[in-house]
Amino acid sequence: MVSSRQTHSILVLPSESCSKMSIAVLSSLGRCGFLAFRSPVGLVAVRHAQTAAAPAAEPRIKKFQVYRWDPDTPGDKPRMQTYDIDLNTCGPMVLDALIKIKNEMDSTLTFRRSCREGICGSCAMNIGGGNTLACLNKIDTNTSKPTKIYPLPHMYVVKDLVPDMSNFYAQYKSIEPFLKRKDESKEGQEQYTQSVDDRQKLDGLYECILCACCSTSCPSYWWNGDKYLGPAVLMQAYRWMIDSRDEFTEERLSKLQDPFSLYRCHTIMNCTKTCPKGLNPGKAIAEIKKMMAMYKDKKTATA
Repeated sequence: MVSSRQTHSILVLPSESCSKMSIAVLSSLGRCGFLAFRSPVGLVAVRHAQTAAAPAAEPRIKKFQVYRWDPDTPGDKPRMQTYDIDLNTCGPMVLDALIKIKNEMDSTLTFRRSCREGICGSCAMNIGGGNTLACLNKIDTNTSKPTKIYPLPHMYVVKDLVPDMSNFYAQYKSIEPFLKRKDESKEGQEQYTQSVDDRQKLDGLYECILCACCSTSCPSYWWNGDKYLGPAVLMQAYRWMIDSRDEFTEERLSKLQDPFSLYRCHTIMNCTKTCPKGLNPGKAIAEIKKMMAMYKDKKTATA
């Protein structure tokens, strides 16, 4: 009888060869570790080899300290909860660990996630002291050091790792992030074309996924989040200002002339450092400031 821990390979011999094989050959097949039997296509020889069971992998227990707070639980206060995970049974990303915790250990853990490909921006959070996307952040395999996970900083928390994005989205809406034309009589009737060079100006801007990692890493946004638009929204404003198909550049600039919307940026560059998509919001803000200076000079000259 063949053990369940044996491996098998099947050799199918054509029927012409079968007619030439003797009983002695079949006996030698059996002695050499083969099993032989007949089938409609000829003689089938099955080779089997005994294999040893693979040794069990040594557990690699990693501690994850996760921010917890449930507003629906009376008297509940923010706290850090520790979970032990064997990295041998977990995927490589922090989001894999969070999903494993929710599925297998604590179903009450709450966090946002969707695409798992760094496209939607849903799983933005503070991991190990830096804002990033959990689906793109690899687990630190150093088991002697715990991984600390918080929601995005300086934002109201809905529950656990879920921040309130209402103010962020309202600011994004305020810049009117869509193509605007003065003459809309031909809207939908023809395409608005642009040159290859003009199209390349948008590279490094349109890829923003509005995860808010940059804005919530900016000290100016922490203290003036109600007035200062923040790196992410300003970069999107710049994206439409330099779009050759848009005809409202001056109007967009005029909306940013107050002391807070744009000029709270002090070029700390936390935004560029933390962007999980490798974009440069700080440069975009600097370009807006240059455009603003030219716009003010033009406005003064025509006054």
